[in-house]
Amino acid sequence: MRSESQESILKSFINTSSTELKNFLENIDIKSYEKTVNIILEAEQNGNRLHITGIGKPGHVAGYIASLLSSTGTPTYELHGTEAVHGSSGQVRPGDVVIAISNSGETAELKATVAALKNNGAKIIAVTGNTSSWLAKEGDSFLFAGVEHEGDTLNRAPRASIIAEILVLQGLSIILQEIKEITPKQYVSWHPGGALGQLRETEK
Repeated sequence: MRSESQESILKSFINTSSTELKNFLENIDIKSYEKTVNIILEAEQNGNRLHITGIGKPGHVAGYIASLLSSTGTPTYELHGTEAVHGSSGQVRPGDVVIAISNSGETAELKATVAALKNNGAKIIAVTGNTSSWLAKEGDSFLFAGVEHEGDTLNRAPRASIIAEILVLQGLSIILQEIKEITPKQYVSWHPGGALGQLRETEK
């Protein structure tokens, strides 16, 4: 059993995560979004769709981002990372765009999925923390989402890297939302339930 107190363990995590994410945010390549945004907008103009996929924990990120993008004007479909090579890639038509998330960019299952999608005519937006990875090189565009340390002594379980992936894709959602000039009325129409489904006094 480790001798450190719970307080010191948590403080170490907070400090490491804070440093990593501060460095990440300060060094985001704004220009890297331009090609990605153009790929998505062009696909939509041609009647194609946006999908998002990942393996393991990035797969959970994919679910959240699909929901976020859909709720802010860019309909997005979650694609199961491993089922894609067992028939689910049939949801992706030629000309569709798939955001593929992998911290290492070398995950075997995702490589198989991306290869199948590209073979079927999809365009790939690579989101990874490894600029020299297979995924980064295979993508039609690339968004960097990487950190050096996850926040714990093992430096293995995805923690800070997951936050980086979420942040970089939240940034994408904001750019698309503003380009499309989504109004409060439109937003509320997609959120009829809960507090988000009500126009604020300043929006009526």
